[in-house]
Amino acid sequence: MQHAGLCDHQKGRYRVHTTNSNHDHPIALNRLAEVPKTTAPNQIWVADITYIPPSAAGFTPPLSSTSTAAKIVGWAMSETMGAAIVLQALAMAILHRDPPAKLRFHSDRGVPYAAGDFLAALAQAHLIPSMSRRGNCYDHATTENFWSTLKLELVYRRDFATHSQACAAIFDYLEAFYNRERLHSALNFLSPAAFEHQTN
Repeated sequence: MQHAGLCDHQKGRYRVHTTNSNHDHPIALNRLAEVPKTTAPNQIWVADITYIPPSAAGFTPPLSSTSTAAKIVGWAMSETMGAAIVLQALAMAILHRDPPAKLRFHSDRGVPYAAGDFLAALAQAHLIPSMSRRGNCYDHATTENFWSTLKLELVYRRDFATHSQACAAIFDYLEAFYNRERLHSALNFLSPAAFEHQTN
């Protein structure tokens, strides 16, 4: 962008709190330190929920689970937030990746990830739940960085007239651009797909 004389321009940010950690569901230990340095995909997945700013389409909260190579391996979108959206994203990730047993699945302490149905789905897939420490933004930095990128490069530059339009635009961004073409400085300026191919 600097070489081309371009600069970022974005709309004002719209913040909605998506995490409610004041609940009676069990809280998993933070297990990120058990895999101090990932050496291959599918050792840790990180998950989160965010809101798309309101437009004519209303709220649209997408969710993603990412591999260690920053590739989005599972995601879902819904007009409402709840347990269903995280289960859908998890099901996509499992279908596409066939993860090994004891993979660490890291999330925040929110109700969708602590709910019994979601923990049962993790157990059925032999995945180990891991949750961020209260008030520690560094535990979830990878996902927060992804949300920032998605919003700066797509969401803040578009007004979605319908929920379907938002879904189509985000699908194209994730599957056609972000995973396959977007270069990441943290991945030696490779795309997530190219980085995974190199490490495999």
